[in-house]
Amino acid sequence: MKLTAKTDLEVPAAAVFAALIDTPTWEREAIRNGVEVERPPGTPDSGVGAEWRIRGHFRGKARKLTIRITEMTPDQRVSMGLDSPSVDGVVQVEVMVLSPRRSRLRADLEIKPKTLAARLFVNTMRLAKGRVQARFERGLGNLGARIKDRYDRQA
Repeated sequence: MKLTAKTDLEVPAAAVFAALIDTPTWEREAIRNGVEVERPPGTPDSGVGAEWRIRGHFRGKARKLTIRITEMTPDQRVSMGLDSPSVDGVVQVEVMVLSPRRSRLRADLEIKPKTLAARLFVNTMRLAKGRVQARFERGLGNLGARIKDRYDRQA
């Protein structure tokens, strides 16, 4: 299943990209939200090869997920691979320059089930694609708002 969303921000593209790759901030935010974050030894802190093992609850069950940055083009794009016992996925986040003070944030998420239960879950999501897509777009909009707030506080 593939989801795509985009949002425009009144923030320079370089500042948006810097906020996206600010991994310590994202780690702290995840921990505040009750997610366990572990960084495997020997992996870089940021950039290609950076990896996190995440444990948390989703839909009433404990879930495990490994996130690894697989590709990074400075000030333009970050690609991350997602791996869990039940699904594989890829997230690509791209920052486009609209003007010197405006940028567009675009996210693509593709997940592929590994198990029968995950296949049923993904097929259920396909049936409700309109609501799932709207929720994904709302989430990206919230991310954009947090990035803008962070930029405004620093300026």
